[in-house]
Amino acid sequence: MGKLCEWAPNPYVGTNPHWDALVRDYLTAEDIEEVIEQLPGYRPTPVYRLAGLARKLGIGDLWVKDESERFGLQAFKGLGVAYAVYKVLQQYPEGVDITFTTATDGNHGRALAWAARLFGKKAVIFVPKTVTPDRIRNIEKEGATVFVVDAVYDEVVQYAAEQAKKHGWVVVQDTAWEGYTEVPAWIMAGYLMMFRELEDSLHLPEKPAVDVVILQAGVGSWAAAAVWYYVTRYGENRPKFVLVEPTEADCFLASIRAGEATASSGSIDSIMAGLNCGVPSMLAWPILKNWVDVFMTVSDEYAAEAMRQYYFPQPGDPRIVAGESGAAGLAALLVMNKEPHFAEVREFLGAETAAFLTFNTEGITDPANFRRIVGELPELVSSGHLPAAS
Repeated sequence: MGKLCEWAPNPYVGTNPHWDALVRDYLTAEDIEEVIEQLPGYRPTPVYRLAGLARKLGIGDLWVKDESERFGLQAFKGLGVAYAVYKVLQQYPEGVDITFTTATDGNHGRALAWAARLFGKKAVIFVPKTVTPDRIRNIEKEGATVFVVDAVYDEVVQYAAEQAKKHGWVVVQDTAWEGYTEVPAWIMAGYLMMFRELEDSLHLPEKPAVDVVILQAGVGSWAAAAVWYYVTRYGENRPKFVLVEPTEADCFLASIRAGEATASSGSIDSIMAGLNCGVPSMLAWPILKNWVDVFMTVSDEYAAEAMRQYYFPQPGDPRIVAGESGAAGLAALLVMNKEPHFAEVREFLGAETAAFLTFNTEGITDPANFRRIVGELPELVSSGHLPAAS
């Protein structure tokens, strides 16, 4: 079954409960909801209960927030990117000619292309050599110019920054590094909207109605925004956090073992394209180091099985159409259920009685790969009519 799925407890939980001033100031901005609610096509995404699958997995309960049709982009990225683009444009005179750029494994670049078009600007997107043709076409359909770079994701991030400097473009990247933190902080702020949308259901005033939240890693910006939300809202009543990433892109697992931000030694190549990131974001790492309870990896085989489990539901459960990265949270539960060396994780989380929340962070972003893994496509997608951005 390929590289072994691994896990590590976090020995640093609560050792440095300090919020970076930039993160604190940006994530407490008062205009987040106002900006996002005015975006064309905005509506809260649904949350589903999968009681049948919870019984099959031997856990207390399972909830899934489904981001597969956010803004018609098949992924959640539009929340953070649109807010960041809006904040960037506030710094320029109205009508100025701006070209936005970024590196992406697919979803982030598509979101930037969409947001740039929404605000009447151009976008140039750089992708690693492993990005599939369908994901490239999705970006191009939003009006962006796409260049394929013969490199892995983190090298393409550097290349995009170099090209932006050369051509005078504005980088909208969801990972932070020394000297580049403002835009990633805005992106994290936009992501908060996803969790606020649950305040009418699972996110009760005093304590959440879930015990464990499973978060996909990538560079860590989205997961860090989630942790910020729960910790600042609930304090000691926060849920436990599990951070999941591909076995071949395990920079956070490597980092927690090293005690400092560390690059993955893997190939940075998995079917979970949106999580193929080899270096933690500078803003995200301190937050996740201090608050995540369990770090773990999942193999491509488990991600594929999670896609099928969502698509062919247990009796009484709704069907959820999840892409490879979107299914990673459920893949973590499958690993916990099937791999004997995760028994300690299940015990620590109190899995038999705990209510879990996972996030389907993407839908069908690669129809060909989805059909190969699941065996069929929904009628809308198989006819070639993916939902269009509003």
